[in-house]
Amino acid sequence: MGATVVALVDDLFFLARIRETAKAIGVTVLTADPKRGVRSIAEAQPQAVYLDLSSRALPAVEWIRALKADPATSPILIVGFVSHVQADQISAARAAGCDLVLARSAFSQQLPGLLRQIAGNATET
Repeated sequence: MGATVVALVDDLFFLARIRETAKAIGVTVLTADPKRGVRSIAEAQPQAVYLDLSSRALPAVEWIRALKADPATSPILIVGFVSHVQADQISAARAAGCDLVLARSAFSQQLPGLLRQIAGNATET
């Protein structure tokens, strides 16, 4: 089975960029249904969740806590990204258990490498 990432991103252009980069690397990108909450992520069993911490559509910090509290989803890598000036959001995400918090620009730069790492880990299992 190939690698899968769930992207929780409001910006459709940014989501398209993630999907395009992922496709070139061989990683499938899914989105989660905010109405179904973290259950939709648990059912997808992705290797990672990419989460826009400044999303207005979902309570990002609550989702991080819920994912890390559930034994079925706690091993999933959560990568949050946010504007570097949103220090309160960065601290809250880290406190909730977000595995990696990056400035949005750093996330964009590191995206190919993050996806390659996930693709490599998926082929090892």
